[in-house]
Amino acid sequence: MRAYEIVSDGGVDALQLGENFLAAPGPGEVRVKMHANSINYRDLSTIENPVGRGFDYPRVPNSDGAGIVTALGVGVSGLHVGDKVASCFMQNWPAGGITAEVQASALGGAVDGVLAEEVNLKAEGVIAYPDHLSFQEAACLPCAGLTAWNCLMVQGDMKPGDTILLLGTGGVSIFGLQFAAMCGVRVIITSSSNAKLERAKEMGAWATINYRDNPEWQEEVLRLTEGKGVDIALETGGGGTLPRTIDAVRIGGTISLVGVLTGGEINPTAIMRKSIRLQGVYVGSRKMFADMNAAISANGLKPVISEEYTFDNARDAYHAMRAAGHFGKIVITM
Repeated sequence: MRAYEIVSDGGVDALQLGENFLAAPGPGEVRVKMHANSINYRDLSTIENPVGRGFDYPRVPNSDGAGIVTALGVGVSGLHVGDKVASCFMQNWPAGGITAEVQASALGGAVDGVLAEEVNLKAEGVIAYPDHLSFQEAACLPCAGLTAWNCLMVQGDMKPGDTILLLGTGGVSIFGLQFAAMCGVRVIITSSSNAKLERAKEMGAWATINYRDNPEWQEEVLRLTEGKGVDIALETGGGGTLPRTIDAVRIGGTISLVGVLTGGEINPTAIMRKSIRLQGVYVGSRKMFADMNAAISANGLKPVISEEYTFDNARDAYHAMRAAGHFGKIVITM
């Protein structure tokens, strides 16, 4: 069984592809033959800065995969050999709120991930995915899809008639656009690429803003909303964009903070004065995943895949993530 492993702090090109022994699945586990992975910025940053993550080498990267169950451990019920499943980002988060114990079960960080031909996962750490999706499409769901769902549907309580703000056109934002369009919600989305903004408009975005052309883009958001601001913002930039996002959100609105790319200091005064709810979001539970899958099935939604790479050329997928030219998800096919 071949697998990629982080064996040093040498970055993407130091990822080691080799033959690994995989034991039979233990009690409560299943073996899954992986057919596809998708990658997230978190996977790239883990590979580039493993020391900061505080785990021991070697470590198999990636949280998001889809494949077929090939063996069952003792005590597993409800799953069968041949079932098509996706991995759950957190192997120990069936429902409820997040805890330290939940975080300690994150694939591709705290425990080995899924960038391997075969993996053993907890039976409760996999989930059936919608029948109309390919392996590649299903592999896009565990992190980006579920994060967007949690931000908008759970934390944001998104409902028809709302207006939301999405920053950029990466995996989380594009899932957010799809879920919003599915629910009759107006989307304002930003990018530095007019071509990407045109694609977003074709997918149902109500308004687009090029933040290179409009560096004070929060003013355009307020203009579009007649001074009120958006109901929900999905904030992916962090300290570099959060002050503008705070300005762009209405009084009593919600900001979900995910996948932070930049640090910085934030003045909390505006958050207090506007009674904004600022919520950090770290993916979501298996229960949320099941709810999301039901909505995806009912609406025939298909994840947007930007680029595909082969397993042997997986390192190129991370270089593409670093280049940030993608629209939607980057996928590795086994």
